[in-house]
Amino acid sequence: MAPSPTPLLLQTSSFPTAATTTATATTATAARPPPTLDIFPAWPMRSLHAPKECSNVTADSTDDSESSSKNNSNHSSDQLGAAANMASQFEQASPQQQLQHKNMATSSTPRTGKALDPKVIRRLAQNREAARKSRLRKKAYIQQLESCKLKLSQMEQDMQRARSQGLFLGGAPGANTSSGAAMFDVEYARWLDDHSRRLAELNGALHAHLADGDLRAIVDDALTHHDELFQLKAMAAKSDVFHLITGVWTTPAERCFLWMGGFRPSDLLKTLLPQLDPLTEQQVVSICNLQQSSQQAEEALSQGLEQLHQSLADTMSGGSLIDEANMSFMSQMALALSKLANLEGFVIQADNLRQQTLHQMHRILTVRQAARCFLAIGEYHNRLRALSSLWASRPREILVNDEGNCEEISIAAQPSQSQFSSF
Repeated sequence: MAPSPTPLLLQTSSFPTAATTTATATTATAARPPPTLDIFPAWPMRSLHAPKECSNVTADSTDDSESSSKNNSNHSSDQLGAAANMASQFEQASPQQQLQHKNMATSSTPRTGKALDPKVIRRLAQNREAARKSRLRKKAYIQQLESCKLKLSQMEQDMQRARSQGLFLGGAPGANTSSGAAMFDVEYARWLDDHSRRLAELNGALHAHLADGDLRAIVDDALTHHDELFQLKAMAAKSDVFHLITGVWTTPAERCFLWMGGFRPSDLLKTLLPQLDPLTEQQVVSICNLQQSSQQAEEALSQGLEQLHQSLADTMSGGSLIDEANMSFMSQMALALSKLANLEGFVIQADNLRQQTLHQMHRILTVRQAARCFLAIGEYHNRLRALSSLWASRPREILVNDEGNCEEISIAAQPSQSQFSSF
């Protein structure tokens, strides 16, 4: 009887199955470290890459995957807790510290996170300083423009006040005024404002009984201010001498006492003498000699001006005044223009006489007497200007009464004229 064949035993360990291969891959995946770039993931990366459960996976592979998932979830939860803790600490920090950190980050380090070079930091500081200075210059420029605008409006107000006080001709004020004359009017209005301020300072110093040295400085400043006026008048005489000699730059009351574009030195001395008492005998003699020499110079200038007027009238009346075909008309005009040029010299000489008179009075008088002298001169002209303002601002009732009085005078004068009609 033939022996039965021995059954072949399959060794499963020698030939791996699909289940064994899958379990091995899962274990290798679980043991692999996470990618370098995803250090702080929002959720565990192994849960994303975990393979789906298969029916043929053994119990050991399932347990290994579950344990690795738990470890990854615990690790990610720890990381999330640390991040939340850091965020809460940053929120609890004071706003000032946050601002300081922000400034340090923006000023000392760029966005790349690298520390800046000291030269770059110094250049940035220089740029900030230059920007600050530029803003300051812009602010100063704007303030300068505003101040110039205020000065311009002040000059316009001065011009209007000068016109209202009679500094310009009536009818069309300033219509026939040259540019040099208009500039002189503006400068003269400014000079008057400065003169009022200096007189107030001089008056306060005189009543405060300052020392002679301090008072002398203020008196010398007032004399220098008068010299500036004579310089302005000399420039105006070269541009428009008629503007000065007619006195349209002064008030109506001042024009009554005008002589060659200004005051008479002899009349001014007569006004000042009662205000300077007590005077020594030597001072009285010196002032009388100055007054006499001033009168002689005034007479000489007045005679020269009268001769100029007569010569100018003879030149203009030469030839025929009726015949329009007179060809010597232009030659006569040229001769008259050459004679009018001498008018500027008379005005400048008269101003020199006035200036020398003031300087001589400054030498003769003491410091306190000179202070009272300049105060008296300023107050005298201020009263004349005030008189002109009062005359220009009279109420209309007074004007109507004046017109009525004039009519009564004319009516009363008519019978007397009719009585002598036969003669």
